[in-house]
Amino acid sequence: MGENKQAAHKALYRKYRPKSLDDIIGQDHVTSILRSAVKQNKINHAYLFTGPRGTGKTSIARILAYEINGLDYTDDTQQLDIIEIDAASNRRIDDIRDLREKVHIAPVSSPYKVYIIDEVHMLTTESFNALLKTLEEPPSHVIFILATTEIQKLPATILSRVQRHNFRLIDA
Repeated sequence: MGENKQAAHKALYRKYRPKSLDDIIGQDHVTSILRSAVKQNKINHAYLFTGPRGTGKTSIARILAYEINGLDYTDDTQQLDIIEIDAASNRRIDDIRDLREKVHIAPVSSPYKVYIIDEVHMLTTESFNALLKTLEEPPSHVIFILATTEIQKLPATILSRVQRHNFRLIDA
């Protein structure tokens, strides 16, 4: 019986999950800027989404990745050109060196390869230094979306090379 309840809860969650920037509630100060950038085709090479846990940073990163590429976003969509990396478990220098090699490979079926790096504050100092090189000279087909709850742990050199968006808790 507990499994049925969980399945119903999951179905409701999926049913109401935002699928576009227009569907997002409570982060208008972020989504209006991103929506305008997509419409005008003025996409930055690197974004930083920062704010408290549970404010939609990763969800909006996914939606933005699909909208930048002109793709429909659904829960079941798997896109080879949208790569999510959890920095908490991929924080070593070798992980970032591997990423630096892969960014030079052209997208498979989309205009852009989008790398979403969640919990980016978990990277090591050496990893940040390796990522910096790619942020300074990114291939034209690559976009980075970094997400963090702990902005104070990011080096100033990284902060100076991204377009920063501050997320906030939504009122009840």
